[in-house]
Amino acid sequence: MDVLAACKAFVAVSRHGSFTVGAAAVGIPQSVASRRIAALERHYGARLLERTSRSATLTAFGKEMLPPARRLVELATTLEQEAERAKLRPFRVAVPTTSTALALAQFVADAHHCQLNLDLYQADPTERAELARTGEVRAAFIAVAPDQGMWRVPLGVADSSGPHFGPLYLETLRTGRADRRSRRRRVWIQPEDDVPHIRDRLTRTRDALGLLPAQVAIGTSLVAATAEVLGTDDLLLCAHSQAVEFGLHWRPIGELELSRGYAVAAAQREDAERIGSLPSATIARCLGLPNN
Repeated sequence: MDVLAACKAFVAVSRHGSFTVGAAAVGIPQSVASRRIAALERHYGARLLERTSRSATLTAFGKEMLPPARRLVELATTLEQEAERAKLRPFRVAVPTTSTALALAQFVADAHHCQLNLDLYQADPTERAELARTGEVRAAFIAVAPDQGMWRVPLGVADSSGPHFGPLYLETLRTGRADRRSRRRRVWIQPEDDVPHIRDRLTRTRDALGLLPAQVAIGTSLVAATAEVLGTDDLLLCAHSQAVEFGLHWRPIGELELSRGYAVAAAQREDAERIGSLPSATIARCLGLPNN
């Protein structure tokens, strides 16, 4: 027996003094209300209502049982309301600053279909990891080595010239004696890629090829790094989707493969699982992976 459903019928019928009107008040047929109350009476071994063809009145036992039954119904209603509010409460997630507005909007829209109300906060890798560690966000997409991540975003270099065919070899940035005074082309690292598994591999390759230290530079922001590329022949280390967004021409790096790796971090395991249960394609777009 569903005690809660039976108590709802009992409270409604006793309030209206009628099986017909009480059943209509809780949205069930009169016959269903009658069966539920009869089951409740059998369960407790005493009659709750005196029935006539036109009315229903409380018995002495019914008068004793009505207040606790009403409290049970009210508590259940409160529980349902709190559950709905909890589902609408913002679920804060830290995402990369490289995520486009359209990809983020689609991420939020798809999460709504999964009963999750996302509140997105864009931050650089170090801040995202700290926010997840301190619990200031429910979850964060943190930067990890590609082989440790759930998502992997290939990186290359992009510039304002082009289009290009084939990879760019960093050794071509090396200057000869004749043009030592000419401006050296630089590769700009944006803050999203200022992490050891990307930055250190690139600088080691720079040194091995004999490039100058200044030819691999770290931008203070994505905007600053991109501005350097738009106004010169410099290169931006980026994902293909970013190059398309900025109107740049992208190509892979010839000497090495670089990728961003992402994983979900959360103080509570169930929060990480909730994010991980969202559509994989939506998360991939948010992180900068190309559409399949």
